[in-house]
Amino acid sequence: MARVTVEDCVDKVENRFELVLLSGHRARMISSGSSITVDRDNDKNPVVALREIADETVSPGDLKEDLIHSLQKYVEVDEPETEEVQLITADEAATTEYEGVASENKNEVVFDQMSEEELLRGLESLVPPDRNDD
Repeated sequence: MARVTVEDCVDKVENRFELVLLSGHRARMISSGSSITVDRDNDKNPVVALREIADETVSPGDLKEDLIHSLQKYVEVDEPETEEVQLITADEAATTEYEGVASENKNEVVFDQMSEEELLRGLESLVPPDRNDD
């Protein structure tokens, strides 16, 4: 490659390895039919790509994004975020039934309270399932 062209490009792309990747990608784009933005002057595609980067007719950031996109195997699709469904507490359910009542602790979850005797009566009323001795 032309030494003068590479030295001109180092100002635009500081990392020489990245410069090689970007100019190689741009040279492949030119060989596949992409239009050039500078005069060819009987130069080969890699030198034309370096001259484009040096003259800033092609953005190194755009080349980098295009290179990354061409190397991706799986493309991420931005899906819409799901809305959070808020938990309705017993206080909030009561306020929806009685619109005039306002609860102070809207984020607090309230559970029904049951005495031990009520729990024992409920358990005694349960009927065990039939056993099958197969």
